[in-house]
Amino acid sequence: MSSESYKKFNEILSELMDELPKEFFNELHGGVIISETAPLSEYDRAGDLYIFGQYRRSSIGRQITIYKGSFDIMHGDSWLEDDGAEERLRTHLREVLRHELRHHMEYMADIHNSESLEREDERAIMAYLGMHRE
Repeated sequence: MSSESYKKFNEILSELMDELPKEFFNELHGGVIISETAPLSEYDRAGDLYIFGQYRRSSIGRQITIYKGSFDIMHGDSWLEDDGAEERLRTHLREVLRHELRHHMEYMADIHNSESLEREDERAIMAYLGMHRE
């Protein structure tokens, strides 16, 4: 993908971050970064379970990574020239950013109950695995 694509993707992500209260980003030491990779989930069974975003905690702090490479696979680069395609990418990116920020906020609030996003993600993985039995 071109540097134009990366620049525009970064601009859209910045705009989406600006939609949110600054407090959502408190204690997110590593901030929100963009990776050009397209990692597959460790649970992938059919070459189709890409990771679009990831909330990480480590000894050096907390960070959200947005995987532009996964968005590139799903959306191609037509969004650079097609307003409808750009809006679809923007909507998807907004969902992923807010999903990862919810992980961060739930972690900070020590929420790990059956209604947490962590449990919701586990249920989604189980459903995926049920669809791809070996």
